Amino acid sequence: MSCPSSLINFVGYFAASCTTLSFIPQLVKIRKQGGEGLSYTMLAIYLVGLLMWLAYGIMLRAKAVVVANAASAALVAAALTMKAIIKSPASVSRERRP
Repeated sequence: MSCPSSLINFVGYFAASCTTLSFIPQLVKIRKQGGEGLSYTMLAIYLVGLLMWLAYGIMLRAKAVVVANAASAALVAAALTMKAIIKSPASVSRERRP
């Protein structure tokens, strides 16, 4: 059974939107609470995986894969940057104790 290309494209872009947008709440949490609960190692491995998926999508010329992984990689890079810059309220209060 063959699927129409418009359905295939819809599924690809819908899946890409869901997985990419799912990381936005994490950025909001980092902004509000700091990134203490996130591991640099996990974020780095995740970023490398996204970049490899991006390369794979480019090689296949799969636009949905390219767009999703480029956007997700940008969000994870932002999370890494925010984690490095924004301190959690708990760690700030610990630093102030004598």
